Amino acid sequence: MRVLVTGSAGFIGSALVLRLLERGDSVVGIDNHNDYYDPAIKEARLARHANHPNYVHMRVDLADGKAIDEAFRTHRPQRVVNLAAQAGVRYSIENPLAYINSNIVGFVNILEGCRHHGVEHLVYASSSSVYGANTTMPFSVHHNVDHPLSLYAASKKSNELMAHTYSHLYGMPTTGLRFFTVYGPWGRPDMALFKFTKAILAGERLPVFNYGKHRRDFTYIDDIVEGVIRVLDRPAPPNSEWSGAHPDPGSSMAPWRVYNIGSNRPVELMDYIAAIEKVLGKKAGIDMLPLQPGDVPDTYADVADLIEEFNFQPITRVEQGVASFVAWYTEYFRA
Repeated sequence: MRVLVTGSAGFIGSALVLRLLERGDSVVGIDNHNDYYDPAIKEARLARHANHPNYVHMRVDLADGKAIDEAFRTHRPQRVVNLAAQAGVRYSIENPLAYINSNIVGFVNILEGCRHHGVEHLVYASSSSVYGANTTMPFSVHHNVDHPLSLYAASKKSNELMAHTYSHLYGMPTTGLRFFTVYGPWGRPDMALFKFTKAILAGERLPVFNYGKHRRDFTYIDDIVEGVIRVLDRPAPPNSEWSGAHPDPGSSMAPWRVYNIGSNRPVELMDYIAAIEKVLGKKAGIDMLPLQPGDVPDTYADVADLIEEFNFQPITRVEQGVASFVAWYTEYFRA
């Protein structure tokens, strides 16, 4: 297939591009290479696939409607995976407009490109953050999610609503994937695993929020990519049993679906830190701090739909995933 992947120099996007190329797809990658974190790691990720004969890279911002339309018009992708977004919960409190431009304006440009150029299926990144103030565990796509706790979460919920509108009006299959704390080699420097590893190796103390009482459904990058590909290969179907009298938030009478992709095994933050310490062979100094604005104390994914419909469930345990990350980290910064 010809697949357009946005965020193709990002953590998930680059890993996905590699898998798509390995199986014989042609890929057009879009990334604006912004400096939200060190662009050098984006360049290094891109270098892994930039010269592949079936890969084309475009340095384009999603908010540039003309450039996005030209990308669709020129390359005619059959399917699209939208992973580009302004990430980060805490950053959204200080820089709200970055989220509007990328996650709202940018996303509608992708929807318009798909609509006008006959795309067979749009898969896009949502987030576990959409569950916001929900406390019923595990989080299910069949739960209502109308109480986000950050603008980042609100922008991801907005993406789901916008996609539904296009699926309903134009019969365009769209699938949203609610990712749960993705980690692994080539990960983002603003994520906990990267920060903690760096700090422990430097002998610096770790700021641990919510007094270490966080639980996260950490999900390894390879599992995420496998899930994305399985979903991409099966365009979202309408739910013929959907009823407006008893609406199911996870499906629709339109060809629109959302799924959780999480490990289904939440881990205490202090146990996560212990796994890093074990691999590094070094103890961490810890500063216990209160819960940060916008943060969710716990995440825990119900992945029953993913198992039932795609025969897939993430399998990588945290101990394995952390060891793989540390091996990559030490090699990357040694080089």
